[in-house]
Amino acid sequence: MEHQIESALYERRGKAITNFKDKLPANASDLAVQTLKDPYSFDFLTMRDDYDEKELEDALVNQITQFLLELGTGFSYVGRQVHLQVGEREFYIDLLFYHIKLHCYIVVELKTKRFEPEYVGKLNFYVTAVNKQLTGDGDNPAIGLLICKDKDNVVAEYSLEEVSQPIGIAGYELSNALSKEYQRSLPTIETLESEVAKMMNTK
Repeated sequence: MEHQIESALYERRGKAITNFKDKLPANASDLAVQTLKDPYSFDFLTMRDDYDEKELEDALVNQITQFLLELGTGFSYVGRQVHLQVGEREFYIDLLFYHIKLHCYIVVELKTKRFEPEYVGKLNFYVTAVNKQLTGDGDNPAIGLLICKDKDNVVAEYSLEEVSQPIGIAGYELSNALSKEYQRSLPTIETLESEVAKMMNTK
């Protein structure tokens, strides 16, 4: 509870850009909207500066309990790099979850860069494939969730205008608390250079 308050959960819940109102039944749309957040807080991760999508995925899976807590109530982890055979080609979903309240699969794509419209087309394809291959009797249609480093909300809204599947787009944040703490305790570059110069002069 304390963490949720500190991470401004109330302000983030239901803020993802979605097309749920147009793509989901009315009774599911509101719940689906409130299920997503924007931005997601990945402050439980410690990442190097120039990390890539695989490293982010690895880190989230390694901290799956914390990730599930951040996603919220109802998310159940299914797997990572989930294989899909479509025609003669193979595809792999970054992360797959099942939501026990929405009764549907949640297809998650991770992007460590700023949102680009073409990301939606790929996720739309994955959600379609999951519906055809994994969704069974009693399941509701799958939902896509694109989590990216940053986004322009207007571009995100335009990108969802004509897609066929329900998709949400959200950003994520990494905490700078540790780096700031260490920055205060570590010597500056100038101090290090000065010390190295002193060592060289004593030789």
